[in-house]
Amino acid sequence: MTTQIDVLVLGGAGVDTVVHVPELPVPLADSHMIQPGIVTRAGQSGDFVALGTSTLGLRTHHLDLIGDDHEGDLVRALHRDHGIALTALPQPRGTKRAVNLVGPDGRRLSLYDATRWADGDRLPERTVRDLASVSRHAHVVITQPCADALPLLRETGVTISTDLHDWDGANPYHEAFAHAADLVFLSAAALTDPEATMRRITARGRARTVVATAGADGAFLLADGRLTHVPAAEPPAPPVDSNGAGDAFAAAFLYGMLHGEPPPRCARLGAVAGAYACTVPSTRVAAIGPGALLAGAAGPASEDAGDAVSGV
Repeated sequence: MTTQIDVLVLGGAGVDTVVHVPELPVPLADSHMIQPGIVTRAGQSGDFVALGTSTLGLRTHHLDLIGDDHEGDLVRALHRDHGIALTALPQPRGTKRAVNLVGPDGRRLSLYDATRWADGDRLPERTVRDLASVSRHAHVVITQPCADALPLLRETGVTISTDLHDWDGANPYHEAFAHAADLVFLSAAALTDPEATMRRITARGRARTVVATAGADGAFLLADGRLTHVPAAEPPAPPVDSNGAGDAFAAAFLYGMLHGEPPPRCARLGAVAGAYACTVPSTRVAAIGPGALLAGAAGPASEDAGDAVSGV
């Protein structure tokens, strides 16, 4: 069957209320004056990946459970305004939402509303199969109810990526995603031994490529058994917020992969997109385009082969 979708994104649709705080942790006080204000906007992990791949010209389709509520209207509007195909299945519990506390240095603390999903939630099997059968690749967000879609995706033969975010390497919830995906992204923030965790993913699962992002320290790429360091890219403007940087990295990596680029080059593209995302205020949604991405990856720091490392 002819593919109609380059990247099928499952899960991670939702709304964030962004609150700028004087510092993290927030000092205990009766009240704080918030500048530049409190803003509610659509955009969680799946939304940002879909926005990133779509802006880069990849045919993108987003699938998730979304409520018939104000937050759901914001999610639907985001996709409509950016031309991203969306299959919004009804979620009686309401659309996923969170409060993001953002410090002056761009770091954030996210508070997720756990009442907006249930363990029994499922994506319809027929819908998953039909979309996957016409897709080149599926990116699966670790939000409920995507874990149960993983076996269905495997049966269709579509390649799979996932982002474990700040996994500590031990929480069993993440393992189903880590072991079912061909390509795994995660943050090194909560890992005491990133290399050991990355190699364990490849030893126990299907992945042959694992990327651990490390913020200003760049990222680590494990591909075909070789671990290399990917330097951080220079942001095109002063960084203001790290929200969405990992999603941007993943979107640009997928752009490179689906264009036949080798993993080191894909990781360099991811670093450039992640740096760009850090310059976008958390109250807005924006993604880097293909021209700026390729230009940013063409500078002297864009050596496709990183330095081999060990013991990270």
